[in-house]
Amino acid sequence: MREERKIAVAISGGIDSAVAAYLLKKQGWKVQGITLWLFGGEERIKRAEEVCKQIGISHRVIDLRQSFKEIVIGDFCSQYQQGRTPNPCILCNQNIKFGSLVFKEIEERFRISLLASGHYARIEKEKGGYLLKTGRDKRKDQSYFLYALSQEQLSRLFFPLGELTKEEVKRIAKGIGLRVDASESQQVCFLEGRDYREFLKGRIKEASKGLIVDKKERVIGEHQGIAFYTIGQRKRLGAFGRPVFVIDIDAQRNLIKVGERKDLYRTELIAEQVNWISQRELSFSLKAKARIRYQQELSSVSLFPLEENKVRVKFEQPQFAITPGQAIVFYDGDIVLGGGKILSSN
Repeated sequence: MREERKIAVAISGGIDSAVAAYLLKKQGWKVQGITLWLFGGEERIKRAEEVCKQIGISHRVIDLRQSFKEIVIGDFCSQYQQGRTPNPCILCNQNIKFGSLVFKEIEERFRISLLASGHYARIEKEKGGYLLKTGRDKRKDQSYFLYALSQEQLSRLFFPLGELTKEEVKRIAKGIGLRVDASESQQVCFLEGRDYREFLKGRIKEASKGLIVDKKERVIGEHQGIAFYTIGQRKRLGAFGRPVFVIDIDAQRNLIKVGERKDLYRTELIAEQVNWISQRELSFSLKAKARIRYQQELSSVSLFPLEENKVRVKFEQPQFAITPGQAIVFYDGDIVLGGGKILSSN
């Protein structure tokens, strides 16, 4: 008798995770729906429970609110206080959604070791390990947010939508009569539509006002606290009689430096905390493609290894508003080589 194949699917209540669960069930898997309770009330949980009923699978909740608050929201606030612009989705995927606590829970509660989600990306097994690849639907590809995953995590993950387009997913949902939320959101989930500055005000110590200076460090204004500014920002700077942009944030001196749009173009950056998907480290210079923000067109780069798990990246073409705290992800065709957190640029 063939052993039953079991897998947990992270159900959000939206169309992507619902179709992912349906496809796995159709393929013969015994599917356990799970919803990760990360923040907020029970509305999302109720939607996810209803989705599981429609598909005909069991549903359980894993309460990770405290871990999410400490790891993801804590880092979000801390990074802004340091004058950086974080990407909480990457940290959440690495440490919460696909983290050790979730795998421990599904093993202990359901005797399941595999987990699937509705991400648009692909995982392929190769000799000696696993490859992370872009989703077939380039407009929906989410590999940018997954570069920090380890080989151990990839070995236990499934992305059933990786070979599908969003339109195909919508047709599948319609064809089986799924009543789910098909809306698209590019917002940080826990902000729930709020401006990040409003979110920060209730969670960080009182911001220290400081000086706004020009490129020659002449004082031209006052800022309300470096946590409320990002590289490339134009609004909320005051009236200077001409368009100005944030071109640098000096956390140590509590300074905001502004300049013209052309001052935001840079050709090099240093990335730290670099994760390589299929190798332990970079020991030689390498040419690749890269992007410094989600859905940006890929750019040609040369990579040069540095000590302390850092990489120097040189772009063939100047890049606009390279932002410390954000991610740079490296590609070879449709293969994700790895990525890191932007430390500085010049």
